[in-house]
Amino acid sequence: MKTIGVLTSGGDAPGMNAAIRAVTRTAIRKGMRVIGIRRGYNGLIKGDMFEMNDRSVSDIIQKGGTILYTARCPEFRYEEGLQKAKQACIDAGIEGIVAIGGDGSFRGAADLSERGIPCVGVPGTIDNDIDCTEYTIGYDTAMNTAMEMVDKLRDTAQSHERCSVVEVMGRNAGYLALNTGIACGASFIITSEMEYSMDSLVAKINSSRKLGKEHFIVVVAEGIGNSECIAEQIEKATGIETRATILGHVQRGGRPTVRDRVVASEMGNYAVDLLEKDIGNRVVGMQDNKIVDFDIQEALKMKKKFTEELYDIANEISF
Repeated sequence: MKTIGVLTSGGDAPGMNAAIRAVTRTAIRKGMRVIGIRRGYNGLIKGDMFEMNDRSVSDIIQKGGTILYTARCPEFRYEEGLQKAKQACIDAGIEGIVAIGGDGSFRGAADLSERGIPCVGVPGTIDNDIDCTEYTIGYDTAMNTAMEMVDKLRDTAQSHERCSVVEVMGRNAGYLALNTGIACGASFIITSEMEYSMDSLVAKINSSRKLGKEHFIVVVAEGIGNSECIAEQIEKATGIETRATILGHVQRGGRPTVRDRVVASEMGNYAVDLLEKDIGNRVVGMQDNKIVDFDIQEALKMKKKFTEELYDIANEISF
C-alpha cells in the first residue's frame, strides 16, 4: 500500500491529534504518502483533502480537538454516498483509510471496506462506550476534566451546605459518571446500567446528615438526564437546597493527558501496520493493556460489561 488517508469522525476527543500524528509519521517512515481528509466522511465525499508530511503534524500532540476537523455525514448511510466516497479515494490514489472515531465511524469504515477500500478504525470517544476495547482515546482526559469541575462545585456546595447534582457526558454509557463520582467522593452515582430509586438516594442523604455531613454531590450520567428534576425531588424530600449543573461539551476539550497521548500513539501506529499488510475491515482496541484488533462487524456486535464491582465499591465508601 503506497497511499493512505486519515480522518476523524463523530464527536471530537482529546488525543485525536496524537493519533493523527502517529498515523502520519508511521506511514511516512514506511514510505507511504498520507492524505489528510478534513471533516470526516463528509470531506471524503467532497474531496476536501491535502497531502500531509512530518511538519503537518508538528506541535499538535498536546492539543485538544482535531486538526482534521470532524462532521456528521448522513449521505454516507446510502449507497450513492458510499460510491462517491469510493470514487474520491480512487481519484486521490487512496488505497486505505484510518478512521478515528466511535461506532458510527466504524460502520462507515466497514461499508467502505466492503466496497474495496480497506479501512481500520481507531476508537476515539470520551464515552469509552466502544464494546471491543477497554479504553478509548479521550476518556482519561474527559474524566480528569469532569473531576476538576466537580471539585470546584464541591467548594461552593460546602460553603452553602447544598447538594449539587452534576450531570456528566457519556451518551448512554455510565463509565465517565462512575469513575468521576468515585474520584470526587460523590454521595450517589446514577447511571443507566444500574437500577436506583429516589427513595434510596434520599435515604442515603438523610442517613449521612445524621452522621454530620452537611453537603452532598450526586453524579448523574448523561443517559439518565433529568438532572433538574432530580435536584427538585431531592430538595423537596430533604429540605436541602439543591442545584443541578450540566457540565456539557467542556468535557471534550483541553490538553490530552499522558495516557491519552500514549494510547493514541500506540493505536495510530498499529493501524498503519495493518494497512501496510493490506488488512482492512478491522478495529483497533485495547485488551489487558495490549493493543489488538478485531473484525469491524464482530466488534460492533460485542457487548461491553459494566463494572458493577466498582459501582458497589462506590456505594460502600460514600456516605
